[in-house]
Amino acid sequence: MSNLEIQPVTAPPQAGVRPPGSKSLTNRALVCAALAAGQSRLTGVLDSEDTRVMLDALAALGIEVGREGDTAEVVGCGGKLPARTADLYIANSGTSVRFLTALAALGHGTYRLHGTPRMHERPIQDLLDALATLGVRAESESGSGCPPVVVHADGLPAGKATIRGDVSSQFLSGVLLAAPCASGVLEIDIDGRLVSKPYVEMTLAVMRAFGAQITVAGDARRFTIEPAGYRGTSYAIEPDASAASYFWAAAAITGGRVRVEGLGSASLQGDVAFCDCLRQMGCRVDEDPAGTTVEGGRLAGIDVDMNAISDTVQTLAAVALFAEGPTNIRHVEHIRHKETDRIAALACELRKFGANVEERSDGLRIVPGSLHGATIDTYDDHRMAMSLALVGLKIPGVVINDPGCTAKTYPDFWQDLERLRVAP
Repeated sequence: MSNLEIQPVTAPPQAGVRPPGSKSLTNRALVCAALAAGQSRLTGVLDSEDTRVMLDALAALGIEVGREGDTAEVVGCGGKLPARTADLYIANSGTSVRFLTALAALGHGTYRLHGTPRMHERPIQDLLDALATLGVRAESESGSGCPPVVVHADGLPAGKATIRGDVSSQFLSGVLLAAPCASGVLEIDIDGRLVSKPYVEMTLAVMRAFGAQITVAGDARRFTIEPAGYRGTSYAIEPDASAASYFWAAAAITGGRVRVEGLGSASLQGDVAFCDCLRQMGCRVDEDPAGTTVEGGRLAGIDVDMNAISDTVQTLAAVALFAEGPTNIRHVEHIRHKETDRIAALACELRKFGANVEERSDGLRIVPGSLHGATIDTYDDHRMAMSLALVGLKIPGVVINDPGCTAKTYPDFWQDLERLRVAP
């Protein structure tokens, strides 16, 4: 479909949903399983463009991966990549290009990573600089500091590296994931503010589940990783919290009650904190170990630092349209380097609905207006499509262009949204 018109709900939904497996956990677990000694069994694996890109790349590197449904069987290489050369197409998957660039440093040979035109505009130089301090020759092919990347690898040496933290936490996560298979102890320091800290905590949790030995010090600014490698294991991947945010937000917008199964008080994913934003806005949030329920209420605008949960900025922006008073979203300047410049794109599209939006260097100020339908451009960004479609649950005449872009992380989103929309 070139576009899709969203139909408003006829009554506030009372529903339960279980989103597919976490993309972030899936790609981290796949890397650990690929590098492990022995076989791993992963359940809850997400089937999407971003995870298929990772699976295809690991296969091209010589890793044996079998998949059936949401289960993957991975025969690890014990930290020694079988392939000496590989040409890896990573589409526009940020996790894949950052994680695989660091992983390729463990090999012995030449590896090229490339993707879509937008991927070739996304920064990776900070990661290349960190690898260079460890003696790894990895370079931006065009000299732009963006992919395509070529890695001339001869193993990952022991040593110390410093990584900037203010553009993407994935640079740090990439080196962390490769570090247990280095030739000796690796020490990583963070330079500047680290964005999206919960994703680094997620990386460490997955690594430890596969047997990695990591020490964190200096208020989580220094990481020491022992060269103990990984061991094969069974690992269950929980539902995607970023995807869950759309359904929690749907409850807020429609005044309904929606429970997301599998994401509760014990979740590894920082994006469950999105519910704290909804609570501040006036929703009721009930959380238990098995899931989290949001019930819509009278919404008020809030002032919020979303640096730690920046993948849910677009979702909160959709909710902000229905609040009383302005909403200020701060400290998310790094989302300008995502699938699109998400700050500029949001400002443009929210104005189409009738909102007054001030674009700032590090975020947005959203003042609700008299809302009306609009045709929304999605910029080949899955989160633009899924978040702004929520407006159509309340306002008629909302049309989403290029709805197929959601296949990047959530191929069945439209079917799940429709089931929610018609829920009694």
